[in-house]
Amino acid sequence: MRGYFFAGMRHLLVGFKLLSKPGIRGFVLIPLAINTLLFIAAIYFFSHYFGVWMEQALGWLPDWLSFIESILWLLFALLLLVVVAFTFTVLANLIAAPFNGLLAEAVERHLTGCTGRSSQRSFAAEISRSLGRELLKMRYYLPRLLALVVLSFIPVLNSASPLLWAMFSIWMMSMQYLDYPMDNNDVVFADMRKLLATRRMTTFGYGGTVLLATMVPVVNWVVMPSAVAGATALWLKDYEPHR
Repeated sequence: MRGYFFAGMRHLLVGFKLLSKPGIRGFVLIPLAINTLLFIAAIYFFSHYFGVWMEQALGWLPDWLSFIESILWLLFALLLLVVVAFTFTVLANLIAAPFNGLLAEAVERHLTGCTGRSSQRSFAAEISRSLGRELLKMRYYLPRLLALVVLSFIPVLNSASPLLWAMFSIWMMSMQYLDYPMDNNDVVFADMRKLLATRRMTTFGYGGTVLLATMVPVVNWVVMPSAVAGATALWLKDYEPHR
């Protein structure tokens, strides 16, 4: 697999450092506000439904397999944490998409002195285009999500679902954030997916780091703008040269 796993990992930190740079700070406030509100909602949602979901998930376990209940409890708890974190991240990015596109543009301008063609569009056009792009991602995401949900409730096969959920979530995290700079530079959705696959090690390194960061208290508050900024820097360094 091509790409650089650790280069992908470290670019989330690169993104965090970029947030304080002149010309970028002003584009961070709205994504942060959206992330804060949805983060509060995620905590409420998870704390109220966790027990119910765990009871349903383990309800199929026969008595003679009760000795592995603690192991399965841990696996399903991790699965629920990944699913909730990823779902709310997708929702946050759907709402914040136009502002994330502008943030990616500001980061590219800071790093290169120029931007993609998105700078030529009005804000109204930017909103329309960004939402359309998010819908493309949702159309890609939802059928695969449904397949994983079904698999998670099939005895025996569902033992593999935590790993599959994690891999899918990592892939979608990279797709979500790297799409902003690619879209700004007129990379169509199908070509964006091919680029991610071409640099698969970089893609999984970055997406995995972002996914882990969404599960860390306090850190997850700044994940979205940091991930947008880091993805833009990563696009310029490791994806654009292979376009």
